[in-house]
Amino acid sequence: MIKAALEYIVGLNKPETVRHGGGVYADKPLYQMKKADFPTLKLNTLESIVRYVQKIGDERQSEDYEAVEPIIIHIESATCVALKDIANVGDGKRDCMVLATAEVPKFQYGEFHDAESFNIALQSKFLDTEDKATILQVVGNLKEDAVRTMTDDGVSQVTAVRTGVATVADVKVPNPVSLRPFRTFIEVDQPESRFIFRMREGGRCAIFEADGGAWKLEAKKNIYNYLAEQLEKNIDSGEVVLLV
Repeated sequence: MIKAALEYIVGLNKPETVRHGGGVYADKPLYQMKKADFPTLKLNTLESIVRYVQKIGDERQSEDYEAVEPIIIHIESATCVALKDIANVGDGKRDCMVLATAEVPKFQYGEFHDAESFNIALQSKFLDTEDKATILQVVGNLKEDAVRTMTDDGVSQVTAVRTGVATVADVKVPNPVSLRPFRTFIEVDQPESRFIFRMREGGRCAIFEADGGAWKLEAKKNIYNYLAEQLEKNIDSGEVVLLV
């Protein structure tokens, strides 16, 4: 009798669930048991991503390793790639196991710089192109306070540059220009894109992005091709899903 009463009392605490309209309802609040949270491993190169995934792949091929769901490699942006597992059944969230963020040099586009700073930045933060060489020639031989506007259409400009020891000549500033700044992971090709090159009195220079952000799509495509090549076996075996 006492045993039955105790079992009845304990049973009162059990939640009752009902399915209705495609949803599940309970007469008591239910709380999900949280699994242990592991900190996201932060890296800076695509090569480190490849090595990490290949290491996991080797472990999974061992005889005593249980079958698991594939790893998702998500190319989130031109500078960020994340490794995620499948969504948790409870909250639908994906745990980010590894996050690789490219370390790219900073450059303020759309802001005017003095000729010396602009010259150094162009040489150290941009890959070589024909237009880069032309700009460096103009900026390196610039006669200070000699920039003047040739037309008022906001495009064409003429500047006075030194052509000899004591010779000064007017040179038309190239515009638009094609440049390849370091903007994504070093393992892949840096996208070439168009910029507007402008100068002000005092020899101050600036470049403005003029491709509408198309370089970001090209960069992500380059990252995809790199990872697809390096992890071909892992992708073919179903261990890895590569997403852009």
